[in-house]
Amino acid sequence: MNMISTKGRYALRVMLDLAGQEEGAYIPLHDVAVRQDISEKYLEIIIKMLVKNKMVKGQRGKGGGYTLTRNPDKYTVGEILSCTEENMAPVACLAKDAEKCPRKKDCKTIGLWVGYDKLTKEYFDSYTLKDLL
Repeated sequence: MNMISTKGRYALRVMLDLAGQEEGAYIPLHDVAVRQDISEKYLEIIIKMLVKNKMVKGQRGKGGGYTLTRNPDKYTVGEILSCTEENMAPVACLAKDAEKCPRKKDCKTIGLWVGYDKLTKEYFDSYTLKDLL
């Protein structure tokens, strides 16, 4: 089983923190870092990934910070994790950029792994930020 990385877990915590604030308010990263007890330096790396994937948007200057780009019920846990996780496939042959497996045709376990991968994705996609709040 693949473990969710620290980046993935922290990205989810950041998104939940922002979702729990006043709608549309820009929240300073420092405030999130203090509430979540996560290094602000490390959160800078994570927030860049979230901005790049249009999960959050930032505003500089006085009153600046970060805010969600959608309502909490419009984000799934699966899409948040996919911003930070390079690979969530249970086996190498199911990874996004995997080379074609020469044994796939004769593989007796591929159905098992495909099913497990599907269940995992469906599970994470069945939860929204609003559900977790």
